[in-house]
Amino acid sequence: MSHFAKRLVSKGIKTTLVTTAPSTKVYLQTFCSVGSNSLATLTKKLVDTGDRPVLVYDRFGIPPAVFFTQSCAVNNVYYHVSKGILQLPLLPEVNVSLPELPLLQVSELPSFISDYEPQSAWFDVTVKQFENVDGADWVVFNIFYELEEVVDWMSSFWNVMTIGPTIPSMYLDKRLDDDKDYGMNLFNPETDACRSWLNGKPNGSVVYVSFGSLALPEANQMQELALALKGSDCNFLWVVRETTEMAKLPTLFIEETKEKGLVVTWYNQLEVLSHDLICCFLTHCGLNSVLEALSLGVLMLEMPFWTDQITNAKLVEDNDLATKETIERCLNEFVNGEKGKEIKMNTIKWKNLAKKAVEEGGISDKNIDEFIAKLLENYY
Repeated sequence: MSHFAKRLVSKGIKTTLVTTAPSTKVYLQTFCSVGSNSLATLTKKLVDTGDRPVLVYDRFGIPPAVFFTQSCAVNNVYYHVSKGILQLPLLPEVNVSLPELPLLQVSELPSFISDYEPQSAWFDVTVKQFENVDGADWVVFNIFYELEEVVDWMSSFWNVMTIGPTIPSMYLDKRLDDDKDYGMNLFNPETDACRSWLNGKPNGSVVYVSFGSLALPEANQMQELALALKGSDCNFLWVVRETTEMAKLPTLFIEETKEKGLVVTWYNQLEVLSHDLICCFLTHCGLNSVLEALSLGVLMLEMPFWTDQITNAKLVEDNDLATKETIERCLNEFVNGEKGKEIKMNTIKWKNLAKKAVEEGGISDKNIDEFIAKLLENYY
């Protein structure tokens, strides 16, 4: 959202970002009870000061736009649940057929659907986001058009606008001055240690491993992955969060692998993915990580945990990284095998399409221009 705002600012549009509660628990408790009133107060303030806002809201008769932070494919699933077309719970053996998506097993759906819990606050929030979507003037997705065929199907009943990938301009079109990062870190990055360790490594020799800020690998998953990295032919840089993951590593793992690996608690992901020495990214498949890897032409190995990650992983590449043996085999194939070379060629295609989309005259850039033109037409 912040980088969509930066694109709007670069084209002369004033933006205001509203942040939510600092924790998931507080967010879920206050979203419905407090969120609407807070947004109403802000909107009234902007209107009273002479601004002409566009918000994901329609109380004041201003143009509403919905911004989805998950993929069209995942929202396709949620949409069908919200409309009662896909009825829950689903039997495990059922195959799910939805418009413009491959046939999906129940286990390949977002976890809020496959592991249905009707009292889950997250399920409630996720599905209820579709209650007022049909009345929105725009439905915005942080992808680029060529990435998902389902865009055309959604465009038959919504005014869909793809504006992504919204990653810092330095890594794509380089048209926004000083747009080099997201402007924030959830944790303190170990920048100097990472840069020092990466220097001198051969191109295409390092596996980057990170599961984002929220995924919670089980202890046995961490153990299997650690053994696979230790036994593989690859160097590795592994982001292991100190409070939730570090204690799950095998005893002496860091000491025993220090010649080929570095374990850190956080790092700037875009910086490391942009290095030529990265051969692949072992990822949880959150959409931001997928878009970053595609935009920088980096191969992905998928180890999803929950929510949309499971469906994203299925659509990226269908790997089953459940054991040390399968992880190690896939890593070695990516570094030394023909499969890695073949997939690398495909990632270059997606890298070029992502860059083209946000360049001047690209489809995401045009969509943003049309969005701005429509705003000005409504108000002047």
